[in-house]
Amino acid sequence: MLTSNRRPSKLLVVLLVCAAMQHSLLGQTTQTKPGIVRDYVHNVYPFLGVDWGGNTFVGAAVPFGMVKLGPDMESFDGRPSSFGYMSGGRILGFSHLHLSGAAGKYGNILVAPVTGPLDLADIKTPRIDEVNHPGYYSATLTRYNIRAELTATRRVGFHRYTFPASQQSHLTINIDHCLNKGTGSESQRFLGGQVRLLSDHEAEGVGRYAGGWNKGGEYRVYFYIVLDTPSTGAQTWSGNTLSLDKEVDLTEDRPIGATFNFRTHAGQVVQAKVGLSFISTEQARQNVQREIPAWNFDIVRKASQENWNQALSKIQLRGETDSKRIQFYTAMYHIMLMPSDRTGENPGWQSTEPYYDDYYTIWDTYRSSGPLLTLIAPDRQRDLIRALIDIYRHEGYMPDGRSGNVTGRTQGGSNADMVIADAYVKSLTGIDYPTAFEAMLKNASVPPADPQKEGRGGILDYNAKGYVSVADERSGSRTVEYASNDFAIAELACGLNHPAEAKLYASRAHNWEHLWDKDLTVEGFKGFLRPRNPDGSWAAPNLLLRGTWPDFFYEDDLWTYSLFAPQDVRRLIDLNGGNQAFVRRLDYIFYRQHFDVTNEPGFLIPVLYNWAGRPDHTAEVITELLEKAFTDQRTGIPGNDDSGAMSSWFIFNSLGFYPNAGQDFYLIGTPSFPEADITLASGKTLRILARNMDSEHINRFIQSATLNGKPLETSWFRHKQIANGGTLVFTMGSAPSKWGTTNPPPSMSDAVSPLCAAAQP
Repeated sequence: MLTSNRRPSKLLVVLLVCAAMQHSLLGQTTQTKPGIVRDYVHNVYPFLGVDWGGNTFVGAAVPFGMVKLGPDMESFDGRPSSFGYMSGGRILGFSHLHLSGAAGKYGNILVAPVTGPLDLADIKTPRIDEVNHPGYYSATLTRYNIRAELTATRRVGFHRYTFPASQQSHLTINIDHCLNKGTGSESQRFLGGQVRLLSDHEAEGVGRYAGGWNKGGEYRVYFYIVLDTPSTGAQTWSGNTLSLDKEVDLTEDRPIGATFNFRTHAGQVVQAKVGLSFISTEQARQNVQREIPAWNFDIVRKASQENWNQALSKIQLRGETDSKRIQFYTAMYHIMLMPSDRTGENPGWQSTEPYYDDYYTIWDTYRSSGPLLTLIAPDRQRDLIRALIDIYRHEGYMPDGRSGNVTGRTQGGSNADMVIADAYVKSLTGIDYPTAFEAMLKNASVPPADPQKEGRGGILDYNAKGYVSVADERSGSRTVEYASNDFAIAELACGLNHPAEAKLYASRAHNWEHLWDKDLTVEGFKGFLRPRNPDGSWAAPNLLLRGTWPDFFYEDDLWTYSLFAPQDVRRLIDLNGGNQAFVRRLDYIFYRQHFDVTNEPGFLIPVLYNWAGRPDHTAEVITELLEKAFTDQRTGIPGNDDSGAMSSWFIFNSLGFYPNAGQDFYLIGTPSFPEADITLASGKTLRILARNMDSEHINRFIQSATLNGKPLETSWFRHKQIANGGTLVFTMGSAPSKWGTTNPPPSMSDAVSPLCAAAQP
């Protein structure tokens, strides 16, 4: 049935759209008490991180929305962006699916307005007057003198274009376009598609794509587009030729699309709603009808803004500088763009469980993004975990990387295990932990058919010998991550009363030690991880600065991975010769620039000083990293944001504490704000106060601390101490103090182990 062009009354528009927003803008929460939510969206600078590898999304989306509608661009010399945006270059059009902080996937269903003769091979334009706020994007397309505006709901993109006077105006939709298109091993491929003109203002179809960074199989994107203005004529194209055919169908990589043609007067507005679905064109149409039933762009934009304000209001700052406020709330925005909520859009199976895609990847996000959502959005984190477990039920493994409804790739350990353990030890409810435990045991015991896709590659070697040998790739980073994953399994085994498994996996949590060569000396420091041959003999040391898929260490080096034992830092310190020697080694790593803040394996290293009784060094290092590596500019993230991983690291360390993911405690660093309020579950608040905080952060050293009015002498605290809210007060000073120098954080080798008695030798 065709959508009517008649416009309902303004009151009816408001009622219909507001009702639709309740369902479409998932992630919206209800305020616990009445009052006006501050305008947080204007603290967000979405262009932060777009340059020098941050790969952050520019465009319109709602929190965790399936649709991420934004510009796809190429440089002025014709080099396309692999993630969509460029600070300099030309806009090719506006596509509806993007990642954030990552690249090489999506860019599907590209809409572009055009004036003048339509050259299908040359639809591109520079832009000026670009604006982006959460939920809204706009720019003037200078070649065509068109003002483009975008907003979105969870599954629908809403376009508003203001045209000049022109006898030839067009609104095109390109199906074969995708980012990083090519023939490389990590390129995307267009497999074919279909476009069907339904009327002078409607079309539907599907695009079929495969590949990308995750080397995924085919995924299909169904679309339905409806305009508020009848065209003077509509055409399709297949190849480079326009046709009056109402339907075109391709099974190969050739251009395919459609255009709606107009004669426009100066200032004429043409609006389009594009619904997406991974199920069918009919469902794409229903998504439009449910989520944006009327034609009021500003109401949809306002609803998206209110949605973001609610999400961003979970942490409130006071006394911060303008720069830090922009950095902080932009980081908050970034962590809520992915994964993508595709509940109701799962093409693989029917289920009553939530469904999410674009875990891109858990290897990146488990360390700080997941723990942050557990604090500020526990219902969201619960649903993300339920989706992981449901993927296991239907496909046999929980994913590490998943995109385009296909699992792959696994970079290191089975780190969904860490997500499950983190939720369990922090008492996150509504999760099927017995089935999750079953999935964790499978990760740790069953060799996967494709070890780059799922499970644990080299697991038989690891379980038999206590390490992954050089017979398998990434044997060093895999071994230390598997040991950490095994600790997570032991934690859940303790809680679910599985004593045999608790003991087995607790013993395997020591396996990282089997790659420790106490005699290997590098730059004057003795003791590092070293490759082992299948027969147990040492292989040549791996001194690569940054390894990749076939190497001993994945995406980092021996300085970082030799300090990766988050379950047993006390044992790590002992192997390094004690506290003083360990501190010297950490100092050397930072001051000789062996630390890579751009990469997740080292995220915990700045707070390792706390175990050695030197929280003052933690404060020094974190202050320097936050000031030097992060800014409020387009280059403001020191590397790929990785689905918000870098942003969540920044958020935690700016607040003054950092999680040890998969365990129930946080490490204290140094706060960056005089006051911060974190709204926890049920509306309870954790207030963090930093007395004597100065604007230049000279007073970076904690002199004393209290938690809920009681002295806090340790440089760490447990989740249960803040789960119901409270007040954490730091008294700051310009010189180190004795605070936090005794009673280090928990470690597996403590006299009283953090694991249950059943897990002990």
